[in-house]
Amino acid sequence: MCAEFRERARAEDFDAEEGELLKEENEQEEELFDLVGDCLGTLIKTFKASFLPFFDELSSYITPMLGKDKTAEERRIAICIFDDIAEHCQEAALKYYDTYVPFLLEACNDESSDVRQAAVYGVGLCAEYGGSVFKPLLGEALSRLDLVIRNPNSQHSDNVMAYDNAVSALGKICQFHRESIDAQQLVPAWLGCLPIKGDLIEAKVVHDLLCSMVERSDRELLGPNNQYLPKVVAVFAEVICAGKDLATEQTTSRMINLLRQLQQTLPPSTLASTWSSLQPQQQLALQFILSS
Repeated sequence: MCAEFRERARAEDFDAEEGELLKEENEQEEELFDLVGDCLGTLIKTFKASFLPFFDELSSYITPMLGKDKTAEERRIAICIFDDIAEHCQEAALKYYDTYVPFLLEACNDESSDVRQAAVYGVGLCAEYGGSVFKPLLGEALSRLDLVIRNPNSQHSDNVMAYDNAVSALGKICQFHRESIDAQQLVPAWLGCLPIKGDLIEAKVVHDLLCSMVERSDRELLGPNNQYLPKVVAVFAEVICAGKDLATEQTTSRMINLLRQLQQTLPPSTLASTWSSLQPQQQLALQFILSS
């Protein structure tokens, strides 16, 4: 019936009432796709790799949903299904990368912000779990993520979720593919995007990753002569002052411990310079926290 309505929409006798029926039918279709996506996601999370034989049978129905002729909602759901496969099946999912990742990369710059968010989130998962299979795709992945991050409207409410997930994906590339990238350029660029504040789930992941890098005295992150240290401390201050929104309690504790270590190990002049780069309210908040 939907196809019939679309054909009749081109005819002069297609009236407003029938148009409203078409709108309702499209909404019902989207709700149905959502339900199917949620059901498959639950099955994948529950059964993991043992679900893959069933996924193989369903894949011929899922891949057409990635086509440009499909609705944004269909594309988003198909990408989310692959994201679940990549996340919960990990090594067992590698055999699907050749089929799905090209769609994923192209969708990173989709017109729909929801599709972009699902796609860049998937790129992060592939960076985390894809290992050597993902390595040949790093160049294109970085190029696609760069377009999302550098978009002049990236902080607009419609785009910020995609931006935050792109920043998270870039961080995972820096973490898991350090030997294959220009770390001296990309790691500071990633640091410059922090903190992220839109997607609170990814914010916790990203800010915990930042702690891990600082704990191992990451030379690209801190820079020559610790030149990026003020930025790291500023991110810590903003995250800590935000309470539980941007970091778990464990991550916040790690940040506080790292700041105490810096107090003890940095030369007084470096410490004073770093502290002076903070906002006055951040200085007061950290002084209170560190003295307690």
